Amino acid sequence: MNKWLGIGRLTKDPEIRATQDGAHTVARFGIAVDIKKDLANFFNVTAWDKTAQFAEKYLRKGTKIGLEGQLRTDDWTNKDGQKITSVYILADKIEFCESKKDEPEAPVFSPMGEADDLPF
Repeated sequence: MNKWLGIGRLTKDPEIRATQDGAHTVARFGIAVDIKKDLANFFNVTAWDKTAQFAEKYLRKGTKIGLEGQLRTDDWTNKDGQKITSVYILADKIEFCESKKDEPEAPVFSPMGEADDLPF
């Protein structure tokens, strides 16, 4: 079984690209997952197609999300001939973990005037 579940905040805005043939959309971003006060793990995340489009439309740096996915690895050889392995999360499902930050409170309009102005 390969299942990853976690809650974290985006460390940067998602980077969105299309595949060379234009058939798919891919989003890449990072998340920070708190372990304890002043300590976090950082993960790279990749999302495809509808999940990537969701990320592009709604996620920004600092957004707190719940993420369900799978751990994956990429292997390649760099220009110096060294084999490199990168671990990332392939996102299957993304959910918001908090509501939008409250807007500053608008002044309250009262046709009666201020409470101190009332005769009772």
